[in-house]
Amino acid sequence: QISYTPARAQQVSFSDSYYDVNQSVVVNKGTPIAKVTSIDGLKPYSLGAQLGTTSYQFIKDTIQPSKQPSVFPSNAGAVQALKNKQIDGLVVDLPTAFYVTAAQVPNSKILGQFPSTTGEHFGMVFAKGNPLTACVNRALSSLRKSGQLKRIQQTWLAKAAGAPVLR
Repeated sequence: QISYTPARAQQVSFSDSYYDVNQSVVVNKGTPIAKVTSIDGLKPYSLGAQLGTTSYQFIKDTIQPSKQPSVFPSNAGAVQALKNKQIDGLVVDLPTAFYVTAAQVPNSKILGQFPSTTGEHFGMVFAKGNPLTACVNRALSSLRKSGQLKRIQQTWLAKAAGAPVLR
């Protein structure tokens, strides 16, 4: 899963979107941040994300916390910081949040997802100018028109509806 960004698209070719994605925040259960219900409520807390990700940019641009966000060279480092309670919340895309809470950080939860206002989406990545990009886009278009893409998303990504939206 790779989020499309214009900067990334200068280096590689992206397929059309196969999944529109929201950012989310993962927290440890029973901590003060675990009671937050809004974006404004997140501002006083220590948040972290992997450097160079759309999650880190989301913290800076949208949440705008009062504390400088923590950055980590890898997502594994960010996850470990949440485990160690060095940060209060970890901002990641929603599919990653489900993995973090299910397999990486015991006693954690998805506090919520953020409204889909950024148009962030996943695309398949190819070497710049790869002609397979057009073929994949035709296949995605066919899957979208037939309804199969939506069925795939509902089958494999339906848990997304269970994360509350933070406004």
